[in-house]
Parts: sequence; C-alpha cells; structure tokens
Amino acid sequence: MANNPVPLVRIPVRAPSCDGLYMPAEWEEHEATWMTWPCKPSAWPFGMEKPKMAYAEVAKAISRFEQVHMMARPELVDEARAMCDDAVNIIPMDTRDSWARDSAPTFLVDGKGRVAGVDWVFNDWGHIARYEGKYDEAMALNVLEYLEMRRYAAPFIIEGGGIHADGEGTILTTEQVQFDPRRNAGFSARDYEKLLAAYLGTKKIIWLGNGLEDDETHGHVDILACFVRPGVVMVHDCTDPENHNFKVSQDAIKRLEEAKDAKGRSFEIIRMPEPAPRHVGDWRMDLSYINFYICNGGIVMSSFDDPVDEVAYERMCAAFPDRKVIQIPSLDIFAGGGGIHCITQQQPKGTPLPVF
Repeated sequence: MANNPVPLVRIPVRAPSCDGLYMPAEWEEHEATWMTWPCKPSAWPFGMEKPKMAYAEVAKAISRFEQVHMMARPELVDEARAMCDDAVNIIPMDTRDSWARDSAPTFLVDGKGRVAGVDWVFNDWGHIARYEGKYDEAMALNVLEYLEMRRYAAPFIIEGGGIHADGEGTILTTEQVQFDPRRNAGFSARDYEKLLAAYLGTKKIIWLGNGLEDDETHGHVDILACFVRPGVVMVHDCTDPENHNFKVSQDAIKRLEEAKDAKGRSFEIIRMPEPAPRHVGDWRMDLSYINFYICNGGIVMSSFDDPVDEVAYERMCAAFPDRKVIQIPSLDIFAGGGGIHCITQQQPKGTPLPVF
C-alpha cells in the first residue's frame, strides 16, 4: 500500500457476520444510490464531455425512483450540479476516478432495519503501479464517515463489480478476478468461502470461469452474469463461435446449468444477447446488457445503437415485469472501461449502525 495517497487503518475489529450482517440483493429497497462524477481524463482520452453527459443521464434516470448522491471533486461541483437534475445531491469529495461500484462501500443489512458498510482494500483492479497511486482507496471510508455509519475494514481485496448477491446467501463471482495474483495472491477457493462468509454472510459461492474478453477489470462478474431474483440468473450469451466471448459465455452457462444456490435450487437462466463489437482505437469495448442497475421500482439499462437493443429491452422487461425499464445510450460510458452497474452503488434502506 506504499502508493496510497491516504493512509488507512485496517485493523479488523470484528467481521460483519458476528453482528448478523449480510449482503442483500440489489432489488431490495434502497435508501439511495451513490455515484462519482467523472474526473480522470486518462479514462476517456477522446474527451470527457460526452461521458459526463451520459453519467448525468443515468443519475437523472435513477433519481426518478430514489435519491442519488453524486460525489464530485470540489472544483467540479458546479459543473456536476449544472449537468444533473436538481434531485441529484452533489457531495464535494476528493475523488480520483468514477467507478463507485468498486471503490464505494459494499453495504450490508442485519434484517432488523440497520445498515453498515464494508470497506474493501482497493488497488485499482491490480493496477497500482500503472496508475501511480492515484486511485480511490479512501472513497469507502469517506462515504461511511459522511453517513456516520459503521465501517468494517476488510483486510483483503474485493471490488463490488466482482460479486453479485441474491440476498439469500449465494454469491456469483469469477475465478479470473478472485484468483488474480495482483489482487489476493495465493488465496484458495476455501479461503474465499471463509472470508465471504465472514464479510458478506455468504453460504454458497457460484464460481464462473473468466470474464469477458478485453474487460479492463480482468474478470468482473457484473458484465457476465447477475441475479434477477433468487433462483434466476441473467447471463451474457455470445452465440458466434468466432467471437472471443463465445467460450466465456458458454462456459458460464454450462456452470450455471450444473450449479445449485444456497437454498439447493437449480437456476432458471435468462440469456441476454451480445451487441456487435465496437472499438475505441485498437481496444474493443466490453459491451454487455448485463451491466444494468436495479433501483426502487426501476431498471436502468444500456443501449448501444445496435440491432439487438430492442431484443435486450424486451427481455429485461419480461425479467422485471414489476419495474419500469429505462434504456440509456451508454457507449460513452463503456468507452471508459465500464457500464451503468459499474458507476452505481446501492445503499439499502435502513438506519446506519453506529460507528465502533
């Protein structure tokens, strides 16, 4: 952690599971959504105006359903306020990037109306040296201090985009991301079973293999597969054998077909089509309809100016018949290396547990 610009104390006092806390499903009621205003030009070398407009559209869409807290560097507060709806709460904060899913806290609940947060070690997806220490390791701490909410400092690396929960003890993740030697070198599947049980209340891990090709996070599950409700999983379905993602998605589908969740259920699988490849320079964007966000009464998902946008929209509406689905053009977000789910983090409904 030598490159960390903000020294953090990471002495685990106790694990969240000791206090009855667990990770709820994303579809459970939210208090708010957290986002971060774009501030890193190197993430969008072809300009930041369009990405900022896209972030603002996502924030405005979510604000139709629930409170949105947009963190922004002090010098960018006025810009963020001008581009976002008045319903979006702009919070001055020393941010260094704009992927709240991975650097904001993972929020937990105790089933009694109380909420706390896990502050994972964050090292820019294993890229500390590449980014010379300019990363958001302090974001989770800052958010939890703002909320005056209990913080559980995890002594290992996890990113929010690398896990997805069904709220009943089952977690989806990938071997590629969790066994990455740049993250938790030497950890075994058994190590993760113990650690995620302690920090997320996990009872069963569903291990998928690799994430999508060209994913800058090296394997995040939230562009490959996600829970729609307990026992139902939506998965990225590449059907072209010549496409690099064909083996990835077909392997994921096979594993899901053979798996059972923490309750012993087999999975119903909803297949979501892959949009046509798009490039930024020589880099192929990891476009995926799986990277959507569930909010109170709504779904905010991507469109890519692609012929299968309508198919994806119809399948999303069928998967969530009780929610209003809003589709937002997202190529300018994905050009930075992530999507709508990557730029959002849900705070469950409830009263903050007091700090230790």
